[in-house]
Amino acid sequence: MEDLDKYLRAGEIAAEVREAVPDVVDEGVKLIEICEWVEERIRRLGGRPAFPCNVSVNEVAAHYTSPPDDETVVPPGALVKVDIGVHVDGCIADTATTVCLDPAKERLVRASREALKAALREIRPGVRISHVSSVIERTVRAYGCKPIANLTGHDMDKYTIHAGTSIPNVSTLTLKKIRPGRAYAIEPFVTEPWGAGFVIEAPFCTIFRLVRPVVKDRKANELLSLIYREFRTLPFAERWLWRLVPRSKYEPIWQSLLRSGAVTGYPVFIEKSGCPVAQFEHTIVVLEDRCIITTLREGA
Repeated sequence: MEDLDKYLRAGEIAAEVREAVPDVVDEGVKLIEICEWVEERIRRLGGRPAFPCNVSVNEVAAHYTSPPDDETVVPPGALVKVDIGVHVDGCIADTATTVCLDPAKERLVRASREALKAALREIRPGVRISHVSSVIERTVRAYGCKPIANLTGHDMDKYTIHAGTSIPNVSTLTLKKIRPGRAYAIEPFVTEPWGAGFVIEAPFCTIFRLVRPVVKDRKANELLSLIYREFRTLPFAERWLWRLVPRSKYEPIWQSLLRSGAVTGYPVFIEKSGCPVAQFEHTIVVLEDRCIITTLREGA
């Protein structure tokens, strides 16, 4: 596999950061402090964030990162999902953990963690994705929990988080197979058995991605060029942007890029019934003769 060493290095960094996350997540801590700690730790270890650190609390399932000046804090008894992306020259590792501050929610944590372990044991070249999905769903339900039906794992390319293949967390009829030479992120999302078991979109976005690198307006093109140079086609946070350019000058241009579709947002996902959600995730690289969980450190 081309650039295997870079995928492995990205995974090592992601694993080290993820393992330290429980030390920084606690009641009353600002979400922006968690996000920025994770992102800075990635940089110090020699990687770059592949996407803004997601800190999704309770019924917020995915895609929440702190906007600029975010004052949100971890509430008492929270279920806090921290999703971490690292890249080394575009080679991505994607991993997540859940920190549980309420013992009553621990079974959600166990269900997600064990479903991930079970799925990873089944992954090899040529196995049907439908088999992996069935294993995830069976494991989650064996713990008396419900998988989130419309959140999935995915394959990845260089500088591309979602490369077109989904790994559902519920049984599916797809004929697609796990292919050698590919990197996959497996991420069971789990909620209460009485929950809806699917997510809906919140009416706002905190994570964005470049779609169209050129528009007609010269000033807008300057900002687009900066976005491409810094982030390529990877997701980024608005707070990252305002560290690079003055917000007072570029805010109107930024809004015009959003309206035109040159930049698009990732909606925050919320469990429809308001039930809490747990998530664990690893990246696995599939070779012809073996599979490597890049985000699992030896002995962990």
